[in-house]
Amino acid sequence: MGWELTEVPGNPTPSLQDSTVDVVAANIEPKLANALIRELSTICPLENLRHVKRVRRCTECGKSDLSIILCLSTGSQTCIKQLPGDVQKIVDTYQLSPFIVKVAKCSATSKEEWEEQCKLWPTSYHPAHNLDIIRGFRDDELPSIFNCMKTAIQLSKAGNAAIIVDPSSMQIIAKATDQTHKHDTSAEGNKLAEVKANDTFSLDESTENNGNLLRPSSRLSKCNSLNMEVSCINPLGWTKQRTTEQKPLPCEGCFAWHPLRHAAMVAIENAAERDRMLFPSSTPITMPDSNGNLEDYLDNEPAKRLKTDTKDKEQSTDESCCGDLSETTRPYLCTGFDIYLVWEPCAMCAMALVHQRFKRVFYAFRNPVTGALGGVYRLHGEKSLNHHYNVFQVSVPETYLNGLSDC
Repeated sequence: MGWELTEVPGNPTPSLQDSTVDVVAANIEPKLANALIRELSTICPLENLRHVKRVRRCTECGKSDLSIILCLSTGSQTCIKQLPGDVQKIVDTYQLSPFIVKVAKCSATSKEEWEEQCKLWPTSYHPAHNLDIIRGFRDDELPSIFNCMKTAIQLSKAGNAAIIVDPSSMQIIAKATDQTHKHDTSAEGNKLAEVKANDTFSLDESTENNGNLLRPSSRLSKCNSLNMEVSCINPLGWTKQRTTEQKPLPCEGCFAWHPLRHAAMVAIENAAERDRMLFPSSTPITMPDSNGNLEDYLDNEPAKRLKTDTKDKEQSTDESCCGDLSETTRPYLCTGFDIYLVWEPCAMCAMALVHQRFKRVFYAFRNPVTGALGGVYRLHGEKSLNHHYNVFQVSVPETYLNGLSDC
């Protein structure tokens, strides 16, 4: 098996058995088809079943039989004897023998679903013209997507790992690993991207491979419980590994490790720090320092700034040549960015990704305990949220994982 990308739908397609409706149908002679279709379309139109074809043709042993839908069923077998007056008149006139049959309740969203529906009764299927919009990615993006996931996997020495990528330039914005244990605080795996305007933080430079990589799938058997190292799988794992000396360590105004510092949360924090460095501030604001004392910092930008394009293209070109970043290019949180996670995020991390306005979320391995994006829950399909992102699972070949474990 090679590298594969599979979409994780927010609202999974229900099984065909759970998405059918009963209708009353009858076998008819082919010569009566046109007349019956005109009559039934007038007296009993299928308003909520426009995707269902009125007539079904079955061919057996060279003989063609036609069946036609008369009306919707009321849900009981006795409804055949209690048809609407106009429909009953047609049944009596043409001496039809009504029967109940199941048809698909909703139109098909894929060719595979349409083929399953037609096994019950023929339906119409109209595929989307722009599959890239429906799928959420282009075919030419696949190599870059797989390379980004490789970077995240190589970063994951213990626990989960996350990298934030700008898909327009394939530049890594920030990266991080879990910081929920004292031993997780390695600076190599938790830092923001280079912020110089003329520097590019490439995928090759983003991973420090010291030959000590752990195969992610092998970690499941490393601990007695289910992967104590991955914070999203075992949020309380830090309590069992806690010692008397293991106290949160202050680190530049925050803690070097904390029970809530999952990889996705740390990556978001690093992306925000990158923005603060790229867009210097000039208005003083008050923030607590590492000791809890209030200090003044400078901030001339709103906390939320939409990412906009400079109207004057010539001015934008001059600014980029000079290595200066325009204030109008300051991103609004992580709008339009992608995030790559080795393990499926928990509900806390998945909700943080909603608040940060990510465009797409990629992960390699399912989280069967607290997974919020397909493993247990499907938070990205919650209609009440004010933002939604596409979720994809990257299937990693066993040969690639075996190569990492042999390093």
